[in-house]
Amino acid sequence: MLLVLSAEHRAHLGCLPHAGHAGKLNVGVDTIQHGVEGLVYLLTESSKLMISEVDFQDSINVLGFSDELNKSLLQLYLDNRKEIRTILGELAPKLPSYHSLEWRLDVQLASRSLRQQIKPAVTMKLHLNQNEDQTAQVLQTDPATLLHLIQQLEQALGEMKMNHCRRIVRNMK
Repeated sequence: MLLVLSAEHRAHLGCLPHAGHAGKLNVGVDTIQHGVEGLVYLLTESSKLMISEVDFQDSINVLGFSDELNKSLLQLYLDNRKEIRTILGELAPKLPSYHSLEWRLDVQLASRSLRQQIKPAVTMKLHLNQNEDQTAQVLQTDPATLLHLIQQLEQALGEMKMNHCRRIVRNMK
């Protein structure tokens, strides 16, 4: 899989061959900053996608750098990709996970003003695990909204079974 760089990222990486001589060439601070940002983007995206050595070389050959600089970038990528993936994994948000669900159906049959009223409500207590702590969220809804929510979740699960979504999820891991 090749890493596709936008024109902006290519422009930022274009100053890398001159970055070593910044003091001598009077290159601006902004130019150096853009070069560093482009390099960081190149390394993080390549590490995220676990691009092979050949694909990384093909991705940077488009930039038109010298063979020496291409070899240096490749070595930098190979030396640091595991550490970059570890850091990216630590920076990912820790989302709560499902533990259990309690639910109850409440029906109001009448009130003082309305004698022939049926008003159903579903009350749910969602237990979540987050960082070894258990939390509970109480939710209440009417059956029509709950049915709509179920249909939307089933539709989302159906879309996850499509080849396009599977490819995206596989590349995210």
